[in-house]
Amino acid sequence: MDFSHGTSSIGPRRRRRLAAKYRRRRTVVATLAILVIAVPVTIVAAVHNLSSNISSAPLRAGTESGVPEKLTDETNVLILGSDTRDLESAEDGGSAPGYGSAEGARSDAMILAHVAADDSRIDAVQIPRDTIMDVPACEDTGHGGSEAFHGMINSALNAGPACSVSAVEKLTGVRLDHFIEVDFDGFATIVDALDGIPVDLDEPLQDEKAKLDLPAGEQMLDGTDALALARTRHAVGDGSDISRMGNQQMVMEAIIDRAKSTRTLSRPDRLYSFLDAVTSSLRVDEDLDSVTALASLASTASSVPEEAINFEIMPWAPAPENPNRVVSAPEAEDVFTAIIDDEPITDLVD
Repeated sequence: MDFSHGTSSIGPRRRRRLAAKYRRRRTVVATLAILVIAVPVTIVAAVHNLSSNISSAPLRAGTESGVPEKLTDETNVLILGSDTRDLESAEDGGSAPGYGSAEGARSDAMILAHVAADDSRIDAVQIPRDTIMDVPACEDTGHGGSEAFHGMINSALNAGPACSVSAVEKLTGVRLDHFIEVDFDGFATIVDALDGIPVDLDEPLQDEKAKLDLPAGEQMLDGTDALALARTRHAVGDGSDISRMGNQQMVMEAIIDRAKSTRTLSRPDRLYSFLDAVTSSLRVDEDLDSVTALASLASTASSVPEEAINFEIMPWAPAPENPNRVVSAPEAEDVFTAIIDDEPITDLVD
């Protein structure tokens, strides 16, 4: 089954190079997801007072009614990148400088990470935030409840992470065990704590709505520019969520490399600032809000070989009612069924 698009005119040698580059990049994104899990444990073990930075919220709202059945002993984690502001709102009269403004919270990034029952493999699927679906009703968990509605899946977070969990479970049929939410409001602080991140742009990027104006070539980005690059829609491709995923992955790769570099690890002050910024940006479910639970999950994740970490973008198609939005494609059912059955998603990709 081939999920690739627009590669028929590319020669075999070029296609192999592109495929290898894509595999490296998708591994980096999945590695970031694991880094988000593992970092808090390092902090709690080394600098105990930082553990209080991590906040928690319920995994589910209401009863277990409608929650998918769990068939195996795998662990499924929903990783959310959230922000209370939305670039699109500037088009609708938003007034916040730089990134626009929007009432409530939205999930700018959603990754379903599956740790195999035998801990030998991690499969991660990124769900486009522009995915249109019938979002289920959600009871109040402290953020206000929500009625069922037809719209973008990222809006579910407005009523709290438990509602995002419910929406993803309905979309995928996968029962979730945990969530980890990274607040993008703290994203710039994380980058600044690393003294910036290096990027290499193939072409200049401008986006007035994001206050983004970057030249082509190698350069260091501060937190403000890094956040704008990760979130811009209008400076890349067709302005869709799918188009900007490449920039998000590039920024995340740079953060990982910078955080793992000796310039960070050998300087206690830099490391502390980075870890303080990360933990201050995290919210987890109540079962993960302990040193023991985080340590167990992190230990499992870190034991998986890099070559056994697989990342895919959910197979999608343009939404019939709006070509600027997407819906889950029929092939996505095969991917999510593989996760439910604890089978590798790589078996589905040509």
